[in-house]
Amino acid sequence: MPPSPSPSPSPSLRLQVNALQALCRQVFAVRLVMIPLGAPLALDRTARGVPTYLVGGSLLLTFMLSYVLYRDWERFGPLLLRHRWLLAADMAVGALLLITATPSSPLGLVALGTPLLAGLVYGWRGSAVFAAAQTVAVAALGGGLVLSLLCVLTGATGSSIRDFLFRLTETRARLAAAEAVREERERLAREMHDSVSKTLHGLALAADALARLSDPEAIRRQAELVSSAARRAASESRSLLTDLRHEEVSLLAGLRLLGADLHTSGALPALPPPVAHHLVSIASEAVENSRRHADASRIEVSVSVAAGETLTLTVEDDGAGLPSVVPPGHFGLLGMRERAAAIGAALSLGPRPAGPGTRVRLSLPLEGIR
Repeated sequence: MPPSPSPSPSPSLRLQVNALQALCRQVFAVRLVMIPLGAPLALDRTARGVPTYLVGGSLLLTFMLSYVLYRDWERFGPLLLRHRWLLAADMAVGALLLITATPSSPLGLVALGTPLLAGLVYGWRGSAVFAAAQTVAVAALGGGLVLSLLCVLTGATGSSIRDFLFRLTETRARLAAAEAVREERERLAREMHDSVSKTLHGLALAADALARLSDPEAIRRQAELVSSAARRAASESRSLLTDLRHEEVSLLAGLRLLGADLHTSGALPALPPPVAHHLVSIASEAVENSRRHADASRIEVSVSVAAGETLTLTVEDDGAGLPSVVPPGHFGLLGMRERAAAIGAALSLGPRPAGPGTRVRLSLPLEGIR
């Protein structure tokens, strides 16, 4: 049986790894700065001849190794995670610099990089081991109490930064998950309002009318309407749960299904299905409001593109206009605004300029969505 593929790392874990990689690279960046700054003073204190060559060679070796690790940390970092003993090589290079340049020189601070790196990569257990080993090495080479204590402190600092980073990224991941859940709940509420709730409302009206009929033929026709509406509600519920409803509908095809007078101007672009779906849903809600609440006798839908940069969708009616107060339990206008915001469009609702009625106008910048 072939081995099952390993699960991909979670976004939170990837964020932690990327942040740790950036911090580890900064350790070597600081070392790259410290070596050139401390090299002149260390070489000036070194006796001429062989000692100078030893210190210079150690400086060059440490600098080049730090540069390679800084430049290609993405390649070498995973190796350190799998093989902890490799960090001992970094400690050995630092020890060589301490031996040749002595810990009392400014280059002695280079030794702090190893315990700091161990704390970042391995946590407190790894930092404890390498900080203790580096402290012993510094003390054995005559580095003094201050440098020895700094080795312990930098190891603890690296471990603390690692723990803080993990807690921070986990908190951010939880907040992002909560935000995703909230957005999904709002999306489902909009979809329910625009599909199933309208069908169920019509079903209730048809059932109420059925109770008042006495003619058998009229009862049969009304019962067929009730049955058809119930099947449509069930179908819309299944489509909503599988997130397949209107996914492939084009803008013009969706607008033609609204049953209003449709006018177009300019070359309409091919929009991504989610954007077209939001536009059709906004127009559908506006048309439905005109029919159900405004008692309009004429509804016009127009869509145009100006200079190939902005798409404008307008729904106008000659009805009673917008209510001064939205009744409780009506979320159509809220859903329209949320849909417009989701695609980066500007939505305005107000009286029709040419006379009584309402105009709903949406402007959508096309840049970046095609």
